[in-house]
Amino acid sequence: MTRLTRILFFLSLWLFGWFLSLPAQAQLEIDISKGNLDPVQIAVPDFLATTSSERELGAQIADVIRADLERSGLFKALDPASFLETQTNIDYKPTFADWRVIKADALVSGRIQTESASRILVEFRLWDVFAGQQLKGVRFATTPENWRRTAHKASDAIYEALTGESGYFDSRIVFIDERGPKTNRKKRLAIMDQDGENPIYLLGGDDLVLTPRFSPNSQTIVYLSYENSDPNVYLLDIETGRRERLGDFPGMTYAPHLSPDGETLIFTMARRGNSDIYAMDLRSRSTSRLTTDPAIDVSANYSPDGKKIVFNSDRGGSPQLYTMDADGKNVKRISFGKGRYSAPVWSPRGDKIAFTRSGGGKFGIGVMDIDGKNERILTDSYLDESPTWSPNGRVIIFSREYRGVDGRREVWSVDLTGQNLRRVETPGMASDPAWSPLLQ
Repeated sequence: MTRLTRILFFLSLWLFGWFLSLPAQAQLEIDISKGNLDPVQIAVPDFLATTSSERELGAQIADVIRADLERSGLFKALDPASFLETQTNIDYKPTFADWRVIKADALVSGRIQTESASRILVEFRLWDVFAGQQLKGVRFATTPENWRRTAHKASDAIYEALTGESGYFDSRIVFIDERGPKTNRKKRLAIMDQDGENPIYLLGGDDLVLTPRFSPNSQTIVYLSYENSDPNVYLLDIETGRRERLGDFPGMTYAPHLSPDGETLIFTMARRGNSDIYAMDLRSRSTSRLTTDPAIDVSANYSPDGKKIVFNSDRGGSPQLYTMDADGKNVKRISFGKGRYSAPVWSPRGDKIAFTRSGGGKFGIGVMDIDGKNERILTDSYLDESPTWSPNGRVIIFSREYRGVDGRREVWSVDLTGQNLRRVETPGMASDPAWSPLLQ
């Protein structure tokens, strides 16, 4: 077994957290909360090219791939200054001995070719350095302006080839951009690539907007806006800018989410002092009430198959997490730890629920199984809230606020180990992020 094969073998164990039976009949238990796996060392030289403009593009694509993989915490991108071999043609096998000397486990060889003013070919080969064999080869046809997204797609392909799971790099994050002092802060709806690049403001910023969430097709966003001082739920088309107000609800409405098929809106509406969860069929615009408890029921979120809903309620005396069927039946409490629970979000994989838990003057992001077992807190600070999952269910981004009148608000990410904690770059202060599915 080569060194890379061994690393990938243990990487698969770490990712899944399973017990596997080894040939010697021993059993290995991998606790993903410890996160003590050595990252795979990967070499990504600048992509080969002919012209100066192509070479510049090739260097930029390699930079993005290195940054994507490094940010995942599963890979260490080797410094290009350490490379011994200068490749001239990716169609030939590399000199693997030169890459073994610098302890590279994997190698990415790529190139760019211009077909026309509006079309380029970007291709790469992924090599197992110690086995001396190719693991994957991919070619993309795209426009020169689309090079960054192409780099993210390449990162996804490399991630999947080396971990066995889909990547999450070709995706976007919608969030609330915040400017000004804490006592008079302006909030605008914005969107960016998952690495913080290409930020765009989606609305003018005159009205308070909150809780943006993606539709399953990644092209529309549902959000809450306080236009005319009343909260209303809107649906915004990202590409065209067209927006639509969803319904005319008589009470306070908040925390809107879309179903996995995009055909149902779920939200909380307050009537006569009681907050309950409602569902709206977006085709017929008919609304049904799902909860009838006198307590506050809020923050409803669908399971990936649309059959279950997780939500937050204080019906037991303090805010806790509950699940129910999509029609409101079979309500079951799943959180029993110390503290107050809020903002539950079902993982795209269907196996975990992320949440915010507060207690002792701090707020943290945690995860639990869908039945409430195996609860773990991944972060702990003055105020961590609003978790949202990466498309592959392995990373969570969330809002972090700092103490004080001028306390900043930022977006951070953490993986399921709780160890790979990183700040996500945003143009200014930011809050309430939501992660899109993989782009099409």
